[in-house]
Amino acid sequence: MSQAITITSEDILKQVKLSLKVPEITEGIITRKIITAAAADAGIEATTEELQKAADAMRAMNKLNGAKETWTWLEKHGLSLDDFEEIVHYTFLSGKLAAHLFTDKVEPYFFENQLNYAGAVIYEAVLDDEDLAMELFYAIQEGEMTFYEVAHQYIQEQELRRSGGYQGIVKRRELKPEISAVVFAAQPPQIVKPVVTSKGVHLIFVEEIIQPELTDKLRYQILSELFDAWIKEQVGQVEVVKKLDSTLQLA
Repeated sequence: MSQAITITSEDILKQVKLSLKVPEITEGIITRKIITAAAADAGIEATTEELQKAADAMRAMNKLNGAKETWTWLEKHGLSLDDFEEIVHYTFLSGKLAAHLFTDKVEPYFFENQLNYAGAVIYEAVLDDEDLAMELFYAIQEGEMTFYEVAHQYIQEQELRRSGGYQGIVKRRELKPEISAVVFAAQPPQIVKPVVTSKGVHLIFVEEIIQPELTDKLRYQILSELFDAWIKEQVGQVEVVKKLDSTLQLA
């Protein structure tokens, strides 16, 4: 037999505490207050039309295609329509503030750090034996074996073996420093000398180096990175005074 359970605001607050979520919830509150205050100081406002577009975008992102789906989603998350409008407004202000603070800084940042955004198309096999890795390295160099043959014989993971060790397009900062150093110094297509890390001996074939290009997608990524770094800096400078009622006491 099903049993009705009543959940109160106090229950939710207690669960936040017991789930050890207080630090991240606190940081979220601080972030919201910082962004709201900074947007106000910058004179950033939202028109009704802009908020409507932002609301439509949020509904689309959450696949809320009609009123029924929207109300169900709001109920699931314990939100009122006013809460939804506040989320939309805050999200819009965040985006506007990020653009206000950093749009003109994206291009200089990109050119100063463009090596970090270079990509490499690589294939990799990780071995346990350095001597074997060196033997295979020279065999590939001399044309006695292909990297695909090595990968097919020595990679244990089935799907990776089938793809010949293909790792896709990887960015410099996604790789360990000792690996990125040799990968991005390669003259593709080239097999590079095995690299030893804590994971094993990496035998890597570099198929292509992709030079970074400041696309719209990368502009947005850099803008977000700069804004996130700014927020962390602002949060770190805040002295938090917690006013907690009896439902949530910290020692």
